Amino acid sequence: MIPAELLVVALCLVMILVSYLHVYPKVAGSNFNKLAAYDLIAAGIALFIVGYKYWDTGFPFYLLGLSLNWFWYTLIVYIVLETPVALWYIKKHNIRFK
Repeated sequence: MIPAELLVVALCLVMILVSYLHVYPKVAGSNFNKLAAYDLIAAGIALFIVGYKYWDTGFPFYLLGLSLNWFWYTLIVYIVLETPVALWYIKKHNIRFK
């Protein structure tokens, strides 16, 4: 059986890669506002999927020895995995912050 933490990491990684490599270049391009809006939607979908499975179960997720609930674990993992990909995308598409 695959640990729940690994499933959440895999889900976040797949969503981030599909978003930044396939979806965002088509729908957001180099527009920062569109990128931010679509990224909030993608993060919300990841939180919804994990929440649907683990809401009100009391299942502990462990991150660096800390016990977290599903929401905080998913949010932290998503942000940590997304940051280098987002920086790469911003640099590649020459996105300027206005």
